[in-house]
Amino acid sequence: MKFEGWYYKHQTCAGKSLAVIPGRAADGAFVLVITDNKSYHIPYPLSEYERSDNHVIVGGNIFNPDGISLNIQRPELTLSGEIVYTNLTPISGDIMGPFRFFPMECRHGIVSINHSLQGEVVLDGERQDFTDGKGYIESDSGRSFPKEYTWVHCNAFETDCSIMASVARIPFYGLRFWGCICVVWLNGREYRLATYKGVKILRCERGILELKQGRYRLHVSIDEQDGQLLSAPNSGKMSRFIREALSCTARFRFTEGDVCLFDGESNHASYEYMMRH
Repeated sequence: MKFEGWYYKHQTCAGKSLAVIPGRAADGAFVLVITDNKSYHIPYPLSEYERSDNHVIVGGNIFNPDGISLNIQRPELTLSGEIVYTNLTPISGDIMGPFRFFPMECRHGIVSINHSLQGEVVLDGERQDFTDGKGYIESDSGRSFPKEYTWVHCNAFETDCSIMASVARIPFYGLRFWGCICVVWLNGREYRLATYKGVKILRCERGILELKQGRYRLHVSIDEQDGQLLSAPNSGKMSRFIREALSCTARFRFTEGDVCLFDGESNHASYEYMMRH
């Protein structure tokens, strides 16, 4: 059985962050929860998993493009409430480009690069109001996460901007290559940097990512935190562990030739870095 999961990220105006990941794998269904300083893996039997397109139900927790409704009552975590999404922003076409037609170890998707939030949750007795906050939704499916990859996302800027970038070592018909997907959504306009569009990976090391495609250049510098331990798929089972820093400081600079299109810093960037040394 292949795995599939959806990443729902929420950030409050006050700087609180919450990511919730419903999904299933060969060893069961699950809801993963990530906060600024903790993570949880809540298991469910596969019989309590239902999906239709982007609508997912896991153990009474409901996830869809209109919002989420949570009701987790476990000794390790209590989490309940509803968050409604408005002004969803899908990207133009599949982020995988032509690679969507080939068998891939992991397929990535972006449901909404940026949207508005209304509602609140209560997490272990603490009320968190996400009204007027920002959200982001992506998806993954396949057999395994790449053995080596990095991923960063941020939409907590004063400017109307959301940036996602990922670089991974991709197995492909017996070979391996470094692939990249990236979206810079800025003031309603989308810029796409990707392997299938000729992007060059100038630097990819811990805390630094630099991409160049034609006249466009993106430089990301991250002040990485330790991050939270998180279950991840390996050969169809949630048997691997990665680390994600849900909120860390990062600076993003996006230019076209000599013109700076965006230069912003945020204390609420999300970051994963899984590379061999």
